[in-house]
Amino acid sequence: MSRDFVGALLQLNAEKQVPQEALIRAVEEGIQAAYRRVAGEEDIFVKVEPATGEIRVYRGRYVVSEVEDPLVEVTVDEARTTDPEAKPGDVIELEQLDGEHFGRIGAQTAKQIILQRMREVERDLVFDQFANREGDLLTGPVSRVEPRAIILDVGKGVEAILATSEQSPLEHYRIGQPVKAYVLEVRRSARGPQILVTRTHKGFLRRLFELEVPEIHAGTVEIKAVAREAGSRSKVAVASRQEGLDPVGATVGQRGARVQAVVAELAGEKIDVIPWNEDPSVFVANALSPAQVLGVRIDEEHRIANVTVPERMLSLAIGREGQNARLAARLTGWRIDIRSDVPAEAPADGAAAEAESPAADTEPAAGAPVAAEPVAAARVNPAPAVEPTSTGTSSTTSGGATGVADTDEPPTEAAAGPAAEPTKAATTKAATTKAATTKAATARGSRSKASEEVSS
Repeated sequence: MSRDFVGALLQLNAEKQVPQEALIRAVEEGIQAAYRRVAGEEDIFVKVEPATGEIRVYRGRYVVSEVEDPLVEVTVDEARTTDPEAKPGDVIELEQLDGEHFGRIGAQTAKQIILQRMREVERDLVFDQFANREGDLLTGPVSRVEPRAIILDVGKGVEAILATSEQSPLEHYRIGQPVKAYVLEVRRSARGPQILVTRTHKGFLRRLFELEVPEIHAGTVEIKAVAREAGSRSKVAVASRQEGLDPVGATVGQRGARVQAVVAELAGEKIDVIPWNEDPSVFVANALSPAQVLGVRIDEEHRIANVTVPERMLSLAIGREGQNARLAARLTGWRIDIRSDVPAEAPADGAAAEAESPAADTEPAAGAPVAAEPVAAARVNPAPAVEPTSTGTSSTTSGGATGVADTDEPPTEAAAGPAAEPTKAATTKAATTKAATTKAATARGSRSKASEEVSS
């Protein structure tokens, strides 16, 4: 019996990968709980010898300085009558019990309790293994696709939950697809450890670069800061710990091979790799890449960076819906105020200068020719203009044609000529209207006559 018991412990140790000490402790607690439940006594203890498999059941007491429950506790002086080396916290043996006190019902109860304790020990062991992996990467195939989450199988009967809110909007998953995820939290539950993973956390991007860039994994290139909007764009600031090593070049790789591998894992998310700098003005200017920056003024008290960019780079520096400036602010930790190098009041000043030009206010000098007056009149009123000359003749210009009028006729008749034309036109229009009315009346009469003939 004892040899079989030890063999069963070794087999469980190999299958469940549970330490032998934990298995023996689970067996002791299970048998002890079964004895106490059957006998109804709280002072029964069980001890299992791992080498021989012998099970000892005995009555005992806890050694305490002051007794509160005499059924399970005893003072130090009373305990030393049985064990001279007893001290507070020990358990002394008072009476050994035989196995006949443990019947069939007790054996079934002990079996159930032992199995329950072993499952708890196994869950605790798995929890301890995954609890140390918070902030690390997990890879597992998709086992189930649910409306609010995707379930990944990470081995040992453990499942990781990738919620919909932690998924990139660019990605789509299918059953059996291997997926990398960042361990966000490990929780205890009645069904075992519950692992919450994500693919939108900035730590996920950091871990991907550690996998793809040996310099980052070795520590010669350090990722100083990460700002990310999952599925759209990310910015990564890197610095070198080794003199002469280009951190951006090492991170990007030859022809962008390393950063492209990370982009492919993120389903095409854009990544900007920028050099980190201790000077805040330089760092802010680099963070606004790819926009060109003319100058940065730092306000240390309010932690504001006032940035000046060319007018043509203003929209690029701000980005679509302010994304570039927002990511740069998250990356640097500074509030960024972006302004153009062209003052806002410059267009208004230019318009005012044009309106107040000297050509509009300057009067013509004495003796100057008045040939420019017809042109000015043409802007205001395109009607023909008549200007008297010193010889008594008038020159009328209209559409480039020039005519000479008799000096005996008064100027008012020349001006009345164009005014009479509208009267003639009005007369012609009235005649045309009258003819159309007569024609319509004739047509109505013809239709009435035709109707009478048909009816007769």
